[in-house]
Amino acid sequence: MPRARGLTIRSVARGVLALLLVGAGVSHLTWGRRGYRIVVPAWATRILHTDKDAIVVASGAAEVLLGTALIALPRERGRVGAAVAAFFVAVFPGNVHQWRTGRAAPGLNTDRARFVRLFLQVPLVAWAWWATRAR
Repeated sequence: MPRARGLTIRSVARGVLALLLVGAGVSHLTWGRRGYRIVVPAWATRILHTDKDAIVVASGAAEVLLGTALIALPRERGRVGAAVAAFFVAVFPGNVHQWRTGRAAPGLNTDRARFVRLFLQVPLVAWAWWATRAR
């Protein structure tokens, strides 16, 4: 694959994924924090012995850390990619819960948007996996 100043399609894909993760994480920690509580199923608070706000804050912090790690830890790229993919799998039940309950959250104000969001999870997992694998 030709390189332009050391950039490859995979490195650009990692960078974009990192930006999306950090942006989503910041939204969980700031302006969207209250709205994202809707996505957290009640069973998650029982299993984790905490409240919805703590889960939103923890997931936001995880997104910021994972996005940062994609860029800052190049030698751990494969492990970080696996962690990002696992994170996307772990939050999927929240997406299903939101779709089933029909409740709006930031950026997901219609039934159609919530339904389409479910199908975006697979490409996100694949993106994380592909962008962090060795050539």
